[in-house]
Amino acid sequence: QVQLVESGGGLVQAGASLRLSCAASGRTFSSYIVAWFRQAPGKEREFVAHINRSGGITDYTDSVKGRFTISRDNAKNTVYLQMNRLKPEDTAAYYCAASGGVLLSRTPRMYDTWGQGTQVTVSS
Repeated sequence: QVQLVESGGGLVQAGASLRLSCAASGRTFSSYIVAWFRQAPGKEREFVAHINRSGGITDYTDSVKGRFTISRDNAKNTVYLQMNRLKPEDTAAYYCAASGGVLLSRTPRMYDTWGQGTQVTVSS
């Protein structure tokens, strides 16, 4: 089973960009579907984006389409979330999650491995 460590969060102004990284341990990282979720205080964990094993299929929640890009480098055991034109409503703790299943899912319970999260704060 892989272990996940997120990095790249921070405090930025609206309109800025950040790139989050999710580094995985383990030699079988390429066999995992990976997703990014986020959770703002007092709100439920929300799907942001996911990517299939090869990186050829991605999906995004509507609120980030055209602004966020998920990608992966299996040689580096890393998944990225490039976030452009950030908005205050993007403020949340961002988590990466991995699934050994075969189906892309937007449901948190379908992912069995989670990172510790990285905070993104966007000021207006």
